[in-house]
Amino acid sequence: MFFDRSFQFNLVLPKLFFPQRKYMALTPSNMIPLGTEAPDFTLPDVISGRELSLDDVKSDTATVVMFICNHCPYVKYVQSELVKLANDYIPKDVSFVAISSNDVESYPEDSPEKMKEVGQKWNYPFPYLFDETQEVARLYDAACTPDFYVFDSHLKLVYRGQLDDSRPGNEKTLTGKDLRKALDDVIHGMPVDAEQIPSQGCNIKWR
Repeated sequence: MFFDRSFQFNLVLPKLFFPQRKYMALTPSNMIPLGTEAPDFTLPDVISGRELSLDDVKSDTATVVMFICNHCPYVKYVQSELVKLANDYIPKDVSFVAISSNDVESYPEDSPEKMKEVGQKWNYPFPYLFDETQEVARLYDAACTPDFYVFDSHLKLVYRGQLDDSRPGNEKTLTGKDLRKALDDVIHGMPVDAEQIPSQGCNIKWR
């Protein structure tokens, strides 16, 4: 499937999801090459207060790295499914870690204090890390929120793309089917289909 990753357009969504803005740029994942090794990191977890590295959060089966934030309407839309999916797969030895890399000076709702509030409100079953320098987002070539990466037991990238095809306002049911299918394949030792659809959301707010 061909996707021009430089393609961006303005999408009008219901005011329910955009209380302050009528228009927002819809940004796709950069779709880095499959087989890429997970870049290492050490970042503060806003919920526990601990510094966590990739080695601390990785799994011997599969590791899901998610770039999210607080204010993005696309993240808000999928939040319940992220929690449900993580609770479904953590018992299957899949680990999850969420990272927020947004510029908090321009978007104070994404500050570490607010991140902690959101993580506790939703009972995040995964660490929520703050990437203050934005270095980790750049290492992963993250582009949007939410942006999803699945790494296998060797920390090689096997999936990067959408949670599913549901978007705010398109009336498709939120199921997490694409990410769930990739995780099921990894768990059962099956190859993950290389035909993957980019995630889409708000662009990461760079300084």
